[in-house]
Amino acid sequence: MYQTLKGKALKYGDNINTDIISPPQYMELSVEKASAYAMQAVDPAFSARVESGDIFVAGHNLGSGSSRETSPLSLKYLGIAAVVAKSFARIFYRNCINIGLTAIECPETDAIFDGDVLEIDAEQGAIYNVSRAQRYSCGIIPGHIMKIIRSGGLRGLLIKQYGGK
Repeated sequence: MYQTLKGKALKYGDNINTDIISPPQYMELSVEKASAYAMQAVDPAFSARVESGDIFVAGHNLGSGSSRETSPLSLKYLGIAAVVAKSFARIFYRNCINIGLTAIECPETDAIFDGDVLEIDAEQGAIYNVSRAQRYSCGIIPGHIMKIIRSGGLRGLLIKQYGGK
């Protein structure tokens, strides 16, 4: 069973693309080293202020741009537990799922503010804003996608199903 996620919202606007999340000039670095530069163009302190379990919240079109996996990998490496947005670029959304990072659509992200404490139940399609005592309906993540997330990503699921390293 999927556990409810609880964390502090790190709030951003529309059109946060993969080059903003993971600047291309650091692509040659390992994910661990490149993560220090995540979101630098819009929030130079981002990597320093992320705490394990935080929830990345954005508006429309999160993750547009390149198809490289480094953007969601950087977020996950820093400790982001989930990404919530009004809408996602298709490849970014799938990359999140493939690495085991919960990605959930919510049309009401305007009601969420930076620092709000959120509880997410992705299987029920609900986000509860603890700080504001508000509940938002969001997309329900289908069972087959939850199976990938619960396994820590696609690689984890394949290892679980077929063995290997």
